[in-house]
Amino acid sequence: MIDRTTAIVLHTIKYSDSGVVVNLFTEKYGRMAVMIKGAGNKKGGRHKAYLQPLSIIELVLYYRETRDLQTAREFSVIYSPTSINGNFVKSSIAIFLGEVLSSILKEETAQKELFDYLLNSIKYFDTCKSDILNFHIGFLAGLCSFLGIEPEKRTNPEHGIFDLLNGCFVPLPPAHGNYADTVVSEILSMIFTSSFDNLSKISLTGKTRNDVLNAILKYYSIHFPSLRKINSLEVLREVFSS
Repeated sequence: MIDRTTAIVLHTIKYSDSGVVVNLFTEKYGRMAVMIKGAGNKKGGRHKAYLQPLSIIELVLYYRETRDLQTAREFSVIYSPTSINGNFVKSSIAIFLGEVLSSILKEETAQKELFDYLLNSIKYFDTCKSDILNFHIGFLAGLCSFLGIEPEKRTNPEHGIFDLLNGCFVPLPPAHGNYADTVVSEILSMIFTSSFDNLSKISLTGKTRNDVLNAILKYYSIHFPSLRKINSLEVLREVFSS
């Protein structure tokens, strides 16, 4: 059948001389891979520009429930995050988040609250003119509650270790060895309870920011074994180390 849905671009892979496969998170169907013909050739350059990570499109597709790869009839841009695409730091973050989302979002069913979180976060990130260097960490922290892995809030200041396996703050390093050190744990306790607007108030060096990111990625990898190696991570680390 022919159907229409709003979709968030996560990752694009060249499929042939004239086509690309776009990994999307859609409002109506959840995670979906879609073939878009004509976007892979030279004349499709404008189309490729609209398929950058975190772009928001409206998709008309030939949908068959039994297919792993759907085919697009046409698409149009609903929201093009021009500030993200035109800024090296923002675009590096967008590519990284698109890769992470491609790895962990597997469910092919509608998830309205999750979709709205992604949509609103992208628009905030695009329009934000203040310090955005902690955005990707705050985004992943906020995403936890929509994925069923929201950690317990720290209620006791003496619980200075974040237990990555059990998602809680504890007073002593757990025997299983999956935990963040006290410095990173303290920062995570703030980030887990911060709004996007307050993230810029958490002052971090490049090294510390990367350490916190490593910890939250390890947390994700423990709870989502599907999280593969993130190819853009090294680029992101270089961005924040400079």
